Amino acid sequence: MLRYLPFLLIIALTIYAFIDCLNTPEEEVKHLPKVVWVIIILLFSIVGPVVWLFAGRKRAAAGLGRARRAQWVAPDDNPEFLKRLREEQEKGPDKDAD
Repeated sequence: MLRYLPFLLIIALTIYAFIDCLNTPEEEVKHLPKVVWVIIILLFSIVGPVVWLFAGRKRAAAGLGRARRAQWVAPDDNPEFLKRLREEQEKGPDKDAD
C-alpha cells in the first residue's frame, strides 16, 4: 500500500490544482490564459500543478482573500433592506391589491 502513496499524492495534487484553476476567475489568473494553465496542469503531472499553485494565480495576503469579495449579509443586518422596509411601512398597505 505504501508504494502507491506517491502516485496517489500526485493525482490528488493534480486534481486540486485542476479544480482550483477552473474555479479561479479569469481576472485573477496570472501570466497565461486560463485554458493554457489547464493544459499545463493536465500534461505535466508534477510540475504543472506546482507551478500553478505558486505562479499561476494572484494570491492575497493571508486572511484577506475572502474579505474583498462580496459577502452575504442577513436581512436584519442589511441597512438597505431595513430602509426599504421602513419606507414601505410609512407608505402603508397597498390599496390597489386585490
